[in-house]
Amino acid sequence: MTDTFVCIDVETTGLKPKKDKIIEIGAIRIDKGEVTGEWESLVNPERELEERIVELTGIRDEQLTGAKKISEVLPELLDFLGERPLLGHSVHFDFAFLKRAAAAEQLTFERQGIDTLKIARKYLKELESRSLGALCTHYGIPHKAHRALDDARATTALYGKLAADFYEKEAAEGEKNLFVPRQLHHPIKKDSPITISQKEQLYKLLDKHKLVVDYEIESLTRSEATRKIHQLLVEYRQ
Repeated sequence: MTDTFVCIDVETTGLKPKKDKIIEIGAIRIDKGEVTGEWESLVNPERELEERIVELTGIRDEQLTGAKKISEVLPELLDFLGERPLLGHSVHFDFAFLKRAAAAEQLTFERQGIDTLKIARKYLKELESRSLGALCTHYGIPHKAHRALDDARATTALYGKLAADFYEKEAAEGEKNLFVPRQLHHPIKKDSPITISQKEQLYKLLDKHKLVVDYEIESLTRSEATRKIHQLLVEYRQ
């Protein structure tokens, strides 16, 4: 059984990695079965949160205003992770957001992972739900839902419970063993250059508000331009 990994959890502005952003990351580092570190950070998504996200996580805009941006957070996280595989409950969700964030900063992020949700779906079919909260209730694991570090702690404990109950059965599966890290995949299409209409909109906004920016508009990608326009519209309430 894999006993060296980092359990990871992210909280986000929504469910779609292509358009939503990370607002919190929590991670627990396990080496040879022992906790060797915990790491957490709020992340400024540079946009306002929807009320449903505030209600779900308890995180508010004012907490994120002074938080580090993802460009500052990622190097710290990557240093904490090292080359260890990831553990997560629906780990592909967390991986997809992190890979897209890394790609936007021209960083490489490739990992293997173990998914506690897949294990639970295979062996705990009798449960009405196999959400992290439901599984924590099933096993009596303390859990404060929808905060990244608390979810990572709960998932780490869940992995131990699942391994104690099902590892011997699963080991017979050989290469299909769900307790063995597998390569995680999330393809990302190369971003296209800024469009003519985006350039025109940006130049108009900058001119209207007499703004000077520290980036070259002509070198922005389409998604970067979208973010810049959105930030200006939000800030100046267009």
